[in-house]
Amino acid sequence: MIITVTLNPALDKTVILPGFAVNTVNRVSATRLDPGGKGINVSKVVKALGGKTLVLGVLGGAAGGYIQASMDEMSLPNDMVLTGEVTRTNIKIIDPLLQTNTDINEAGSPITEATLEAVWHKLTRAVKAGDTVVFAGKNPPGMSDSRLAEWVTRLHGMNVYTCVDTVGEPMRQAINAQPDIIKPNREELSELLGRRMVTDTDVLDGARELVDRGVGLVAASMGSEGAVFVTRKQTFRGYAPKVPVVSVVGAGDAMMASLAHYIAAGCSLEESARRSIAVSAASVMCSGSNAPELDMILPLIDQVRMEKI
Repeated sequence: MIITVTLNPALDKTVILPGFAVNTVNRVSATRLDPGGKGINVSKVVKALGGKTLVLGVLGGAAGGYIQASMDEMSLPNDMVLTGEVTRTNIKIIDPLLQTNTDINEAGSPITEATLEAVWHKLTRAVKAGDTVVFAGKNPPGMSDSRLAEWVTRLHGMNVYTCVDTVGEPMRQAINAQPDIIKPNREELSELLGRRMVTDTDVLDGARELVDRGVGLVAASMGSEGAVFVTRKQTFRGYAPKVPVVSVVGAGDAMMASLAHYIAAGCSLEESARRSIAVSAASVMCSGSNAPELDMILPLIDQVRMEKI
């Protein structure tokens, strides 16, 4: 089973706004609401791929209630800690004329030590040896930078596979705990290593540096250009197929979900990487943070070009 932990979820409000401009009145042509947060997005994709998943995390207020009801309606298994703090709302502005995607994200409500312990209790009650746990999204205010690293270390002691997708100091410390998979994009990799990642060689060298520190697999995504996948023994460069872009929300989460799913299913790194690029490409063809269906994914798999380096 793949268990996702989303400590800072969000209600994603996507608005379609042709000709978006600042300092003036803008007219929205369409809106949609989706349960969001990186871990929730990962679980939605795992479920769409036919995998077994469970969403853990924290919800509160009207936005949290909407997310809970939406997950229940889509039969997405979850066991959330409910608090008095209001879950944040993030706005995604899609301009079909300018072909732009703009995110306006709230920081989220503070989290208490008691709430974190409640999440950990639910996790240890649900997880079994051989399972995969995905920690995804930024830490909420009030959470220590070292907490994810501590949890990764403890889960490794329970023979649990770990994946981390966050940013900043929490990610730096999590890397020291040697998670099995991380998935930085080019900008996040630059921030982690303190230097710009301009070329493919820059990205490859950066990913190899993190593998040398003990990370099992670094999947460094480069948007429409594809991704590189680096372990101690293998390196692949994958090129994404060209697809019509509807929304880029959750594309990276789709890559993480498919990597975790296919590796857990016993696929080779090359095949897992190929499929993860196809799933990510299919996800940008979907509205909001909807998970792509298999009939969208399957035709794209053979269109992904892989190179062994």
